[in-house]
Amino acid sequence: MGLKILLIRFSSMGDVVLTSPVIRCLHQQLTGVEIHYLTKSSNYELLRAHPYLHRIHLLDANEDKLIALLKRERFDYLIDLHHNLRSLKFKRALSGKSKSFNKLNWQKWLLVNFKIDRMPRMHIVDRYLATVSSLGVKNDGAGLDHFIPEDARLTATDFDARLAQGYVAFSIGGQHATKQLPASKIIEICQQMQLPVLLLGGKEEKKVAQEIVAACASQTIVSACGEVGINQSADLVRQARVVISHDTALMHLAAAFQRPILAIWGNTVPALGMYPYLPQHPERFENMEVLGLSCRPCSKIGHKACPKVHFNCMQQQNSSHIAARARHWFSQNV
Repeated sequence: MGLKILLIRFSSMGDVVLTSPVIRCLHQQLTGVEIHYLTKSSNYELLRAHPYLHRIHLLDANEDKLIALLKRERFDYLIDLHHNLRSLKFKRALSGKSKSFNKLNWQKWLLVNFKIDRMPRMHIVDRYLATVSSLGVKNDGAGLDHFIPEDARLTATDFDARLAQGYVAFSIGGQHATKQLPASKIIEICQQMQLPVLLLGGKEEKKVAQEIVAACASQTIVSACGEVGINQSADLVRQARVVISHDTALMHLAAAFQRPILAIWGNTVPALGMYPYLPQHPERFENMEVLGLSCRPCSKIGHKACPKVHFNCMQQQNSSHIAARARHWFSQNV
């Protein structure tokens, strides 16, 4: 009988997508392995069609009841890819050997607070995979996975017929304001691209999306913000010719489908190790960032507003360059 393994990653959506190579490599390289996944309920849609997962366990308010249920599973290994106090609680309560992901907290602290870069030149996916190396699991180099449920599939032209000749998927949202371009910069980019654009985001981005559509009335700008779920958004990203995205889950989903990506960086930086993961096609992503700012990065996650007020990391983004690179990738039709 094979090993029974519990993977722990509570949040966020982007991080859950980034754990997909661990799931695949465990499944393909360990005979008879049974893989369970513990996460927040908000991530269920990302995982529910995953063919390599035996069961998904959802975190809720009653953690003690959940622990009691998990104890009955008798896991051989606990792979902690979150590594915080909550995951420590689960590891202590459950039997079985455990391995924890190295979060590199002091290196991140040095980079954010003193701009001293001691981060390894290593993507977070490789650090996740290092957590299971003691099981003999190695990186297969196949990149990220995402499996869209059949009931969530969406054809772009069915959503809007104007997208029939191809489009740029522009993910305009972000978990924190300092990760997002101002609406005025998005409008500049769209106007200079002169390409069909599909705006993607949640309900909280609907108002901004309406502003962008109104400002670009002479162009084909379609908003799906707040209209589709995460898997339908992923399917629309999959069908795009090029994806422009902030540091968000949709950026990582675009990498899972190996789409060309223009990654827009504000207060966070690629050196933190969460840039698009495209080991098979590293040429297909470009980082768009304002270099030389002494205040950047100002956080490893983000802020509600720029601590320095000027917000130069986004206000000084080169709209013309971003638009030109989008036109280039659009014409490649990869």
